[in-house]
Amino acid sequence: MRALQPDLRAVVEDAVWAPSIHNTQPWRFTLSGSRISLRADADRRLEVADPEGREMLVSCGAALFNLRLGLRAQGLEPQVTLLPDPDRPHLLADVEAVPGEDPDEYTRALHAQVRRRRSHRGGFRADPVLDPELARIRAEAEQEGARFIQAVDAHVKGALAALNNAAEHIQRRTPSYASEIARWAPAPGGRRTDGVQHGSYPRTTPWTDPHFSARDFARGRGWGADPVHTEEPPTAGVIVLLVTDTDRPADWLRAGQGLQRSLLRASQHGFAAAYHTQSLQIPGLRAFIRTHFCGDAWPQLLLRFGMPDTEVLTSVRRPLQDVLTEGP
Repeated sequence: MRALQPDLRAVVEDAVWAPSIHNTQPWRFTLSGSRISLRADADRRLEVADPEGREMLVSCGAALFNLRLGLRAQGLEPQVTLLPDPDRPHLLADVEAVPGEDPDEYTRALHAQVRRRRSHRGGFRADPVLDPELARIRAEAEQEGARFIQAVDAHVKGALAALNNAAEHIQRRTPSYASEIARWAPAPGGRRTDGVQHGSYPRTTPWTDPHFSARDFARGRGWGADPVHTEEPPTAGVIVLLVTDTDRPADWLRAGQGLQRSLLRASQHGFAAAYHTQSLQIPGLRAFIRTHFCGDAWPQLLLRFGMPDTEVLTSVRRPLQDVLTEGP
């Protein structure tokens, strides 16, 4: 009989390396025997930007995919029940680990990217994301019940950039948004293990065409990693919307799982993703994007894929004891 407990702790350590909005890491895990339960940590929800908890659940869905992948990398098979108890909405999934097959090459290769993957907050090199590579990235999301809609037309790209930039202007002028950003963007020199650290974003954001405004995590104080100068001007990369056919909590979890699966595949090819959630955090703009660019599918994230124009930036995660409770 396989000794499960040490393996399952390692699986949770993998799960926490999922991306999350402002690196809030809004998840908690309970380990009991061969079962891992995933819960949303509502204290870490962005009350201003994410009042319904949609992005919180997308983040938790990404952690859930890491959990499933980590189990398969251990030769275990995850049996997942999404939202198992309607009376406990923050209980997002029960995952039972049962004996499975030895991991195949695909599983091992994807699992190897879990702690290498990083979010990007700048421009991309001119190296294109080739159609076969993009097709593989897109197929990963579809395996989880989500899909990507690529912006190909220059006017669509420009419109999405303009909506993002308008939302960024609105949020910068709204004190409650600004306060929330400040809460999750600590000053250099601290010891926090969450939030957007100053080493995880560039000191200056290079201009791209079209240009997508980045969040001002430094709040005008000049924090951030030093830019890497390249001979060629940076590009915006491939612009995509991650969408689902409906817009319920289960869909948000599926979107997160599809997102993470795609991000790990992209990381295998050396690509990274930049996230632009501003326009989807303003209900009127999200509705406009849905109607005009998504064919009535529900947009969950706006991303750019490409080859990073900077060195790999840093990230932090909370220690295991802060996110894991172990039962009998």
